[in-house]
Amino acid sequence: MNVFDILILLAIAAVAITLGFGIRSLYQEGPEARSRSNKLMRLRVALQAVAVVLLVVGMWWKSTHGA
Repeated sequence: MNVFDILILLAIAAVAITLGFGIRSLYQEGPEARSRSNKLMRLRVALQAVAVVLLVVGMWWKSTHGA
């Protein structure tokens, strides 16, 4: 396992955890719960973007440096 594999797994775990908190927040009532849910879903999208970038960079690295 190399550094990219570990970073990708961490990014995917962060996305899953954020998704879980966001879904949980959807079912709570009140204006602050809505705001928190919205922030968590935006964070999830950002974390997904990081995960995709890591996947692309990792695939590029493996194709150019052998693995």
